Amino acid sequence: MIFDRLKRFSIVLEGAERDGPAAFSPGQAVSGRVVLELAAAARLGALRLRAMGAARVHWTESRSAGSSTAYTQSYSDQVEFLSHRDTLMAPPDNGEATVLPAGKHEFPFTFQLPETLATSFEGKHGSVRYWVKAKLHRPWATVKKAKKEFTVIEPIDINTPALLAPQAGAKEKLARAWYCNRGQVSVTAKIDRKGYTPGEVIPIFAEIDNCTSRAVVPKAAIIQTQTFIARGTKKQKKSVVTSITGDPIPAGKREVWHGRALKIPPVGPSILQCRIIQVEYSLKVCVDIPGTSKLLLELPLVIGTIPLHPFGSRTSSVSSQYSVNLDWLSPIPEQLEAPPEYSAVVSSPEAEQSLAPPCRSELGDILEGPFFAYIQEFRFRPPPLYSEVDPNPSSDTIRPRCMTC
Repeated sequence: MIFDRLKRFSIVLEGAERDGPAAFSPGQAVSGRVVLELAAAARLGALRLRAMGAARVHWTESRSAGSSTAYTQSYSDQVEFLSHRDTLMAPPDNGEATVLPAGKHEFPFTFQLPETLATSFEGKHGSVRYWVKAKLHRPWATVKKAKKEFTVIEPIDINTPALLAPQAGAKEKLARAWYCNRGQVSVTAKIDRKGYTPGEVIPIFAEIDNCTSRAVVPKAAIIQTQTFIARGTKKQKKSVVTSITGDPIPAGKREVWHGRALKIPPVGPSILQCRIIQVEYSLKVCVDIPGTSKLLLELPLVIGTIPLHPFGSRTSSVSSQYSVNLDWLSPIPEQLEAPPEYSAVVSSPEAEQSLAPPCRSELGDILEGPFFAYIQEFRFRPPPLYSEVDPNPSSDTIRPRCMTC
């Protein structure tokens, strides 16, 4: 039997780590080999290879059609990115099987990835996956199969004008309780650019004015929004990637963040070009107001894969370049704590819950204050231009001093 003779049937991709997937970029060539190891000579048929890549979404929703009748509506869609077929070992023309001797046999293969591919992704209601599958046909036996997944990462270069542009916004909210006006809370926030890569620190510049009669608590968080689309319907899942909490602001006081640091943990890049799956990020500055809904300001973010060029624009990215070299100030522990749920940081129409302030970020307060003091150099008046003309000439009415006296 072939089961007794077939010791190994697997796929090996070049560049793959041991027991891990290989990573490729769109347009790159994927090379590997199918390994077939026989304990004894065996008669085999064709050996075929297929490379596939697709995005799939699926979810269900329960709907009520009356007081006692309910049904489940299913939503699903699929987009194919890659489809490649190859025959690595064809049967002879006479239709007979091929006899391979005992030992190890390798069948190399190479195929080209398309120039446009979505980044590999695993979500609650969908995924983007790429794999290679080999099928070994045998006379009078079932087909033997082997499968190997690989990762595709779409490059996103943040060194573009659109992603280097500063992002800013302002919002205000009137606090009310039992039809009584308790004052107004306003927030103004700014970040130096839109595009970042994992591991970078986002300096947040913000002003929070508390004109109410009670203390408020400012917070900032990076939110990931997964959007799944099928049959014209969208399904979203939001989660908190990381967050920080500021000190309570007393009534009638103002709080200023001079580059409050928020470090981006290892997360997947943004997915913006897929028709049925999108992964977006945003920075949300939230002010927790007791007795009323929260004040929320959102600034868009794009998580890229190509980091900031060391010779990029100073005015738009000097703080981020400097922050990359300060990882030693805040070492990340071996076991990271899970981030809080989305509803614990940002309010939504579906969930109006009070926010218990989470623990302080591991970054601590050491990154505040002098850390971003150098940014203030752009706020001072520049020195006057050099001139050959004396700005303070001597008056003609003053008698020249005699050098011999």
